[in-house]
Amino acid sequence: MNAFFQFQFYFFSLYAIASALLFVTRRSPVPAALWLVNTMFALSGLYVMLDAPFVGVIQVLVYAGAIMVVFVFVVMLLNLGRADTTDVRKIGARTGAGLIGLALLANLLVVLRARIREVPLADTGDNVVTPVASALFADYLVAFELTSIVLLVAIVGAVVLSKKRVRA
Repeated sequence: MNAFFQFQFYFFSLYAIASALLFVTRRSPVPAALWLVNTMFALSGLYVMLDAPFVGVIQVLVYAGAIMVVFVFVVMLLNLGRADTTDVRKIGARTGAGLIGLALLANLLVVLRARIREVPLADTGDNVVTPVASALFADYLVAFELTSIVLLVAIVGAVVLSKKRVRA
């Protein structure tokens, strides 16, 4: 294992642990949800580094994308608390976010530079998406659609519960 790979692995690991700790320690649910999204992105990076790119993409699409958006939507709809504005306004938090962003950008540039110098990419004949997609849309189609209906009913229920009753 080369030193750059080890550095990236430890970087994403520490980033996931730090984001998870910040997720647990937030008092307001919206910043906590955003730190959980950061944790999901770091875990996705770890999956990609462990030669599971499909799991990494699904991690971002399903958890960081869909489920967290629904969670933040329901939290904001129910008005469960104000955001932690003191955490965002601190100079240390902004500096830390900027440094993490620069480190991620540097990692991306180094990986892209190495990819350009490589000869061809791996053979695409070993496709992992096809078996998952065929099982999902053939064998488990009914369960997949029922799950989407359950999520829709949950969102409608949250809207009905959060709606204030008007006295006549």
